[in-house]
Amino acid sequence: GFCTNLVLSQTPVHILAETNNKTEILCELKKEQAGVYWYRWSQERQNFEFLAFSSSLGKVVYGANINQDKFSVHEQRSRAFFSLHISHLHASDNGIYYCSVFESSQLLVGSGVRLSVVDVLPLPLKTTRAPLSKKPVRCVTKSKDASKKG
Repeated sequence: GFCTNLVLSQTPVHILAETNNKTEILCELKKEQAGVYWYRWSQERQNFEFLAFSSSLGKVVYGANINQDKFSVHEQRSRAFFSLHISHLHASDNGIYYCSVFESSQLLVGSGVRLSVVDVLPLPLKTTRAPLSKKPVRCVTKSKDASKKG
């Protein structure tokens, strides 16, 4: 079975990326492991898909029908970090990406990273603090008016 554990840490929680672009999902290992497995949960297809396994020796084994031009696994900082690179992003890449390791006959799974691929990234929200700051000012002016009437 699956179980989450503090052996793995995944960041960030959510990635928003543009179609045809690329992204990277990080997996931090709290201790040295023989290798890392990568899975994707697809809400649309309601299934887990095995993407790749990367051994600590640098060998990578890909899942069935996994495009190696699209997915690649990299190891960084003396085996503490593994990253899954996804290129040529498409809506079909949407899902939650999990890294996992085998330990004591259990498959320990990270917290997951949700990837959302969109055609156009939303513009940064304009700060809404200006209208909010006006409200207290209005309240102050009303209270002044009220004190004059009183």
